[in-house]
Amino acid sequence: MLWSGWGDPAKARELPPQIRELLHDLLGVREPAAPAASFESVRLAPVALSPAHLAALADVVGHEQVQTSRAARIRHTRGKSTPDLLRMRAGDGSAAPDAVLLPGSHDEVAALLRLCAAERIAVVPFGGGTSVVGGLAASRSGFAGVVALDLARLDRLVSVDTESMVVTAEPGLRAPEAERLLERHGLTLGHFPQSYEYATLGGFAAARSSGQASAGYGRFDDMVVGLTVATPSGDLDLGRAPKSAAGPDLRQLLLGSEGVFGVITALRLRVRRVPGRRVYEGWRFGSFREGTVALRTLAQEGPLPTVLRLSDETETMIGLARPDDIGGGSSGCLVIAGYEGPADGPADGPTDRQEAGSPAMSSPATSVEGRRAGAGAVLARMGGMPLGTEPGKAWEHGRFSAPYLRDSLLAAGATVETIETAGFWSALPRLYDAVRLALLGALESPLVMCHISHVYETGASLYFTVVTAQKGDPVAQWERAKEAVNAAIVAAGGTISHHHGVGRDHREAYAAELGPVGVDILRAVKARLDPSGILNPGILVP
Repeated sequence: MLWSGWGDPAKARELPPQIRELLHDLLGVREPAAPAASFESVRLAPVALSPAHLAALADVVGHEQVQTSRAARIRHTRGKSTPDLLRMRAGDGSAAPDAVLLPGSHDEVAALLRLCAAERIAVVPFGGGTSVVGGLAASRSGFAGVVALDLARLDRLVSVDTESMVVTAEPGLRAPEAERLLERHGLTLGHFPQSYEYATLGGFAAARSSGQASAGYGRFDDMVVGLTVATPSGDLDLGRAPKSAAGPDLRQLLLGSEGVFGVITALRLRVRRVPGRRVYEGWRFGSFREGTVALRTLAQEGPLPTVLRLSDETETMIGLARPDDIGGGSSGCLVIAGYEGPADGPADGPTDRQEAGSPAMSSPATSVEGRRAGAGAVLARMGGMPLGTEPGKAWEHGRFSAPYLRDSLLAAGATVETIETAGFWSALPRLYDAVRLALLGALESPLVMCHISHVYETGASLYFTVVTAQKGDPVAQWERAKEAVNAAIVAAGGTISHHHGVGRDHREAYAAELGPVGVDILRAVKARLDPSGILNPGILVP
């Protein structure tokens, strides 16, 4: 992973001259005044941990698994939000951990947590490093130092139960490798978020991730049937059965907890058969409102595609649904609909969210072509115009490319960031307008784009992308806009995050969403599981 950007450095590319000219003419974007910092020029504080601390940590995991090199510290600094990258491009390594620890087992994780609690060492669980909400910048105040607990060595597919369609995997297993291992058994998770190429299974669980095919496979928290967690107060082993009436489901307490309550060391996950056929296609609607009504109809009445996305007029015009060909957009609003299932015959059974008999699964035509024909009939009836498979193929080809485009825009002098939220269908128009107005009021002539990326019977998510010229201190510029947007989301009745998590960036808005009693509950859980407060301090819990 590129230390100051996204992904494989070999895939980085400069913007074409015509796009640079368009950014200058449309938004006033100019080349940054100073070049981006080199790896060698990143400013790091001296290691705060004492030799005795480092020796004690090495006694648990081995000397070679305690890394204090400049390279290790820089590569474990912050995540991949735009403010994170702007700081790294400016050479600011102030959030770097003092050491990187690489445990190789649950027992080593548990022992490290006990040691760090006793010695007041803050611990930041680290998976793929793809957080975009400030989730990896822990507070140092009151601690002897900060360590990154990198789970890369916990990367095994432990067991496969094809009768129950459940697998057990370790948290450091990266998503592409997990899919490769599962495919040997004819299985898939079906979880493909934009961070897919670098994120880990533990990170998916800790952030309540939602993949691009969530309409068909469900969110990642729908897939988790069991968890093993190490905490400073002891271990938790949760999930004896798919569903239970034995009190509140503590699995849900750990899912989305972003490493502040404990460290996930094993996951039991529901899997599906690998689809033998995938078809993605495009549809055009005259307006975002018309397209939204069509998506709601599919979500509530079915048949529901595996992938279902709707870009608004601006995003369609810019062509953001196909980031490898940015600027090649069109008029109207683009829908991407995808269908996955066996090459022949009926599709697999409904997802957990779509129990048999629900409106979304009521159609008897459950094969890929049957669902495609049924959904197409609904889209056409609602005013959609079919565009064939070319837009779907273009989206599929570029589905993981948008972060690379973000890096290119940053290098050109533009600030680019995303905002996502969710609400009930009836509240979605108000939420859409509130976020747009907040951004337009807080930034100077920004370009604001949006798409619906995940749908449910009762509502949907909204995913915004904003581009603006960097002015003055670009981090402070964005933080002012972010504060305005967070307040607008809360006031409009939306959730502060649908699938990126809370981290540090959403913490105060999360408190407003929860209310005082909810905040007290979180703090009580934190105090019981992590009484010394060493786990990701400053993250999630208000």
